[in-house]
Amino acid sequence: MKVRILKGDITTQEVDAIVNAANSSLMGGGGVDGAIHRAAGPELLEHCRKLRETTVRDGLRVGAAVATPAGRLDAAWVIHTVGPNRHIGQVDPRLLASAFSESLDAAVALEASTVAFPAISAGVYGWDPDEVGDVAASVLARKRWPEIEEVRFVLFSDDVLVAFRHAFDAAGVEYSD
Repeated sequence: MKVRILKGDITTQEVDAIVNAANSSLMGGGGVDGAIHRAAGPELLEHCRKLRETTVRDGLRVGAAVATPAGRLDAAWVIHTVGPNRHIGQVDPRLLASAFSESLDAAVALEASTVAFPAISAGVYGWDPDEVGDVAASVLARKRWPEIEEVRFVLFSDDVLVAFRHAFDAAGVEYSD
């Protein structure tokens, strides 16, 4: 699996699937979630409403992932995952690892070979970018997803970019820009 770590806008990535750092309602929100919903158009919200009416009636649990068509994005799919919110006491790194790994499992189920991730739970959910990078690197170090050809971490700021690069270096996970 090829790993890329870059600064950019996740909504412009030409990949099979984009991972959305969603809230449990799946109805859009701020940060990455809001940007993905705006770029995808109203179709994405309609797909999320259908999920809420059927398979995730009570909302998506922390660490879980579910996919919808991507609306107007260049990607075919959006994989929605709920990262833990440190501000409300969700401090277990296993929840964050689950958000990354379940998203990759969902990508495999979709037969997606390229996936773009944001820094799940960094930012408004209060996780330190260094810790998020460490968790992401540890998940990818497991190499459980041979079907996936490329994983991109598309990050929003220089400090998060540096944190992820340091984490992947420390974990011995090779990456490119």
